[in-house]
Amino acid sequence: MRAIIIGAGITGPVTAMALQKAGIDATVHEAYERTADGVGAYLTLAANGLAALRVLGIDQRELGGFDTPALELRGSSGRVLAHLAMSRDDDAGTVSQTVRRSDLYVRLRDEAVRRGIPVEYGKRLVDATTLPDGAVVASFADGTTAEGDLLIGADGLNSRVREILDPGCPPPRYTGLLNTGGYASGVSVDTPVGLFTMTFGKRAFFAYANRGPGDVWWFANVPRARAATDDELAAWTPDRWRAELTRLFADDDGPALDLIAATPDIVPPWNTMDLPTVPVWHRGPVGLIGDAAHAISPTSGQGASLAIEDGVLLARFLRDHGDPASAFAAFEASRRRRVEKLIAQAKRTSNQKIPNPLTRVVRDHLIMPLVGKAAARTTHDWVTDYRIDWDAPADRLPA
Repeated sequence: MRAIIIGAGITGPVTAMALQKAGIDATVHEAYERTADGVGAYLTLAANGLAALRVLGIDQRELGGFDTPALELRGSSGRVLAHLAMSRDDDAGTVSQTVRRSDLYVRLRDEAVRRGIPVEYGKRLVDATTLPDGAVVASFADGTTAEGDLLIGADGLNSRVREILDPGCPPPRYTGLLNTGGYASGVSVDTPVGLFTMTFGKRAFFAYANRGPGDVWWFANVPRARAATDDELAAWTPDRWRAELTRLFADDDGPALDLIAATPDIVPPWNTMDLPTVPVWHRGPVGLIGDAAHAISPTSGQGASLAIEDGVLLARFLRDHGDPASAFAAFEASRRRRVEKLIAQAKRTSNQKIPNPLTRVVRDHLIMPLVGKAAARTTHDWVTDYRIDWDAPADRLPA
């Protein structure tokens, strides 16, 4: 089989490497001339995503991030509400990794290229046509085409492949928060290295992780009733946005103001979006994976990990089923319940970040303490303990 992969972010290169492991040739097609080098904020890869990368022979120490084994939730006064582990006590000693998004893109893409997988740039998909013999032809904006036995849409939240499969698909949903973040230099915090400290502030949500002396990574979620337009986002100049963040966190306990002041370049704000459900994941030899099929709020800490799981699982199904249409159908049957449950859970968490006097009391004095107690007692986590056995039969995959 020959696979056409649309998108060279996280999902595309991972899927191509997994397909190679399954004995399937793939070429990755990226709309931009280069893929996000040096751009954007950071993300956390959870234990389940790191375990899926190990199936491909990629170790978490190769990703350029740092260990973030736990998080602590606090109220605006600084009171600790809950302490949650982010690592898993497995044989591999898996610890969540926080890494710059662009570094992860580059390392995965370069590893795919090192393994002999072609990555073509400037290939913006316009259309995909299934021929009578079952082959797929991808047409690009530069006038070129590519033909394969299947086409995989790994092209993210605003997927063109999803639009082709189902022009009536519901658009991405705004979750009620703007996102931003940055890297503070030359300032210290009194928390252990790798601990994520997250504060439900009076006006907005703030989180930070101590990477080491004078190096603190942070993010903020700012409530907004409606999604900001492109013009509104552009109006937040760096100075204006810094002043707004300073205002939002002025009355909260913690180092937010010091970290904001010590950050040379704050990431411009963007709307946080998700896809609660995508009705059509595949049609014939064309299918969706990653954010194209199930975009999830960053609140989950699972977006990248779910995408990596997708790539490895789809390759397994293609290896074991042979026929692309059957493989896509089996993949959807295996994945839809898990990802949609996580998307719903992430939306509930996002709602907790939107200040409200009544919900604040319930959250701080009831919900979060119960979450902390439950996490301390559990020996299994259905999200992060998910593992893929590459050599198991296709009907023995985890649900």
